[in-house]
Amino acid sequence: MLGEVDGMRRLPIVIGQSEAQSIAIHLQGLKAPRPLAHDFMIDLMTTFGISLREVYIYKLEKDIFYSELHCCRNINDIRTIDARTSDAIALAVRTNCPIYIEESIFNATSVVFNPENVMQQATKIPMSQESIETASVEELQKRMQEAINIEDYETATKIRDEMKKRNG
Repeated sequence: MLGEVDGMRRLPIVIGQSEAQSIAIHLQGLKAPRPLAHDFMIDLMTTFGISLREVYIYKLEKDIFYSELHCCRNINDIRTIDARTSDAIALAVRTNCPIYIEESIFNATSVVFNPENVMQQATKIPMSQESIETASVEELQKRMQEAINIEDYETATKIRDEMKKRNG
């Protein structure tokens, strides 16, 4: 879940389990007994004097985000490298570099996070697959926002998939 600086909007991005685990391990301050792939990449970049300046999410096509790494060896040698968004985020978390998102993508796909409702919504029971399939579109939209607010991305993804199925 990416959030805007000084704002209430959040951008949910579904990523793979290994990338999510890699990000979580780093954010929790844990250290794997051997370097994880993203740790190895940072070590490799550091060894050769390459720094990650920023991550840029520049395109969304068929529910796939496209990203670039903007790396440099010195101020005049900036290189752009195509990357999977999940890997780019995992590297950005490790280097504390900014993540930029094309404004049109953020406007089209972000949701508003309301922290005042989080505690109230956290006590709600997740929707079953059956209740997702029988709920109205309005109820699905409401429940998807609630799931995102409490960071229940599994339920949010199921709801999103049902809404897509209904829209053809």
